[in-house]
Amino acid sequence: MNDRLKAIPRHIAIIMDGNGRWAKKHALNRISGHRKGADAVRSVINVCLELGISYLTLYAFSVDNWNRPVKEVNALMGLLIRHLTTELPAMMKGGIRLNVIGDISRLTGAVQTEISKVLRETEQNKTLVLTLALNYGGREDIVQAVQKLLNARDMGLLPQQDLNKEVIGQYLFTASIPDPDLLIRTSGEYRLSNFLLWQAAYTELYFTDVLWPDFGKDDLLKAVEDFQKRERRFGKTSDQLVEAN
Repeated sequence: MNDRLKAIPRHIAIIMDGNGRWAKKHALNRISGHRKGADAVRSVINVCLELGISYLTLYAFSVDNWNRPVKEVNALMGLLIRHLTTELPAMMKGGIRLNVIGDISRLTGAVQTEISKVLRETEQNKTLVLTLALNYGGREDIVQAVQKLLNARDMGLLPQQDLNKEVIGQYLFTASIPDPDLLIRTSGEYRLSNFLLWQAAYTELYFTDVLWPDFGKDDLLKAVEDFQKRERRFGKTSDQLVEAN
């Protein structure tokens, strides 16, 4: 891989799917699957640091995950708090800055407090921006952006002629980070599940049958190698890309 470092994606997004199926496969409860999935997060972050990837976005909790059993949701919130607390020293050492997208107002006060603490502590870190999508949905993201746009229009801050896709992008939760170059989904499912719908317009998609808790360094490298073989044309022809270079 070293001879192709120039083709490393700048931003990787991951739909971390398969914790429950992993637990069932190993005759464990679903919470155990989520705990094991947290280990995979740590492994993937370390690989991103090794490769020099600048942005990593993880679909940690969707707006639809509230439909899961209360016990499981509460356990996920507890795991999130523990993960943020225990990983903070490593984040500081690795130069990792936490970023959060989604409406976190619905999360428990304890979770919001820990998020605020880690956001504050890591805000000056510059090596890797780790974005957690919490209570996030792609459609909901677009709706809240439109609501903000309408408010700005009502206040006279947005003339009609200024409304374009760049302006809309500035009102999305992801305004501070670039669109993902590569989006990975584990566990053999082939859908976006309401994740980064606007932002993934030209993102390369990679699907693997590997369950998230089993997803490790070799799996991420395989996804990156697949990305490196693709030609990203953004609507242009191959000949146009050659001429531009």
